[in-house]
Amino acid sequence: MREVEAAIRGRGVEWDIDPTLDRMSALMDIMGSPQRAYPVIHLTGTNGKSSTARMVESLLRARGLRTGLYTSPELSSMRERIQIDGEPLSEERFVAAYSDVLPYVQMVDDDQPARLSFFETLTAMAYAAFADAPVDVAIVEVGMGGRWDATNVADGAVAVVTPIALDHTRYLGATAEEIAEEKAGIIKPGSIAVVAQQRVPVAEVLMRHAAEAGAVVAREGLEFGVLHREVAVGGQLVNIQGLHGAYEDIFLPLFGPHQASNAACAVAAVEAFAAPASGMEALVDIDLVRQGLGQVASPGRLEVVRRSPTVLVDAAHNPAGIAATVEAVQEAFTFTRLVGLVAAMADKDVAGILEPLEPLVSELVVTRNSSPRSMPPEELAELAAGIFGQERVHVAARMDDAVDQAVALAEEEDDMGGAGVLATGSVVTAADVRTLLGAK
Repeated sequence: MREVEAAIRGRGVEWDIDPTLDRMSALMDIMGSPQRAYPVIHLTGTNGKSSTARMVESLLRARGLRTGLYTSPELSSMRERIQIDGEPLSEERFVAAYSDVLPYVQMVDDDQPARLSFFETLTAMAYAAFADAPVDVAIVEVGMGGRWDATNVADGAVAVVTPIALDHTRYLGATAEEIAEEKAGIIKPGSIAVVAQQRVPVAEVLMRHAAEAGAVVAREGLEFGVLHREVAVGGQLVNIQGLHGAYEDIFLPLFGPHQASNAACAVAAVEAFAAPASGMEALVDIDLVRQGLGQVASPGRLEVVRRSPTVLVDAAHNPAGIAATVEAVQEAFTFTRLVGLVAAMADKDVAGILEPLEPLVSELVVTRNSSPRSMPPEELAELAAGIFGQERVHVAARMDDAVDQAVALAEEEDDMGGAGVLATGSVVTAADVRTLLGAK
């Protein structure tokens, strides 16, 4: 398994090659187009893609459908990216999927100017595994962008666009509107586009593309949305207006208004998928909605991985994501003292990640995560000192030391058991802390 993971990662990232679907299209052609063996619900956006994809998958599985789920990145094992019926591929099945596609991958490598990247290879494995299962429906999250993303060789019957903000600006564009142009590329002719609330200029880009494609559009806040929500133990209770009806008193075991919005998008996507299909109920049964959303999990998204003190991990890695995390923590938790732990990628808007945290945390521990792209702790500390003040910033060279230091700082004044630690700044940071604290 390790050898296979290393071989896949050794192929490098596609944006270091060039933005094109030529390699992926050629690969799908010689593999017999497995991505067309089942309907696809395709998801893009800047934040909320993975959580929404997991909700869609859980809702569809509650309906009795066999599901394929493709998300990225992983928290602990590459196998997490490809799931069938809610379970990652086993090691044996993952290795077999790689062995099955490798001859075709090598053929395309020999015929193209550049060989297939690791994400293109994984995407081919997912599409082939779903066809082999076979699944009734695949829920597919883009890797980055949309138009040129490897997943876009599939034509989604439903395209879900979660909130769009600035991220990956080096590759997708310098403005949210330019990024929206790229992400709108998953909206295909004749599809149904489920669009989360967006800034007006972003919404205009998406609406224009949908009109040009002849797609039907369902917009959060107009055709569907969250009617009411209130904090509950372990999550929240939400009332959702769907495309075909209202769903009340739904327990969602995730925190924050952004997750309620994700749930509304997921319900609308499942309704949009179900309604046109012959023999399928147009209305998603409320008990199935309660079951599907009630059992959903989104690891690494404001996840409690330890108690006494409480340690939360969150994969937010851009300013918009961090802002949503801060709002959710303030709403759902009553910390008397919260210590931040941050490791972020050097190519991100690190100052923009740090600034929303300043009013929330009393002290901040900065470190590096296990990615070679991680910002050096000393550089991160210098940025943080300008925002938090030098006396509130602590530096740890290693993640394990940073966790120990953050926990110790939280415990210093934890007489009433109200202290906590929030580890964030990157998906890799969330994964590293989860691993160190033994989260499954």
